[in-house]
Amino acid sequence: MKDELAAILGMSVMLFVGHAAAADGKAVYTRTCAACHAGGIAGAPKLGDKAAWASRLAAGKDAMIAAVLKGKGAMPPKGGNASLSDRDAKAAIDYMLSRVR
Repeated sequence: MKDELAAILGMSVMLFVGHAAAADGKAVYTRTCAACHAGGIAGAPKLGDKAAWASRLAAGKDAMIAAVLKGKGAMPPKGGNASLSDRDAKAAIDYMLSRVR
């Protein structure tokens, strides 16, 4: 009984952590990316604007990740949030891409 309870608890924690990780991209977008991407400031493609994202989608996700991490055009590295981890930056990209597919 004890082992079964531990296994159930372990699976519950893994599901919760997986769900939390999936939500991180939206939270990162809200905290960091929305400042420019919500309004299209300085040419940033607006969240959900398929036409604005088309060329970026064509370039591929790796190119987008590189642009976010290193900066591109008016966007500074990591969207100006130097404390942003690579993992969080990738989660934000995944979130933004999910809004245009």
